[in-house]
Amino acid sequence: MSARIFSPAKTAMQSGKAKTGQWVLEFEPEVPKTIDPLMGYTTSRDMKRQIRLSFETREEAIAYAEKQGIGYRIQEPKQPVRRQVSYSDNFRFDRKIPWTH
Repeated sequence: MSARIFSPAKTAMQSGKAKTGQWVLEFEPEVPKTIDPLMGYTTSRDMKRQIRLSFETREEAIAYAEKQGIGYRIQEPKQPVRRQVSYSDNFRFDRKIPWTH
């Protein structure tokens, strides 16, 4: 039984940073998913896949995993790379690609 501790990234529908400071503990799948022959649904007998625990800090998630005897691995969050872009840069005379209609 092992788990993954990570900080979820913002969804594509978010413009702000809400719910990105939390840390989540999810269990790794122990049993592979199977396809139900009658209906074609993807199913799994692994009930731990449904458990998703949220914590305020990474240290709280680690302390919980160690207290419960759960093996874990930490996935560090990736920092987004953003350039500072000015609207007036679209109309500069020395652009690499000329602006035309």
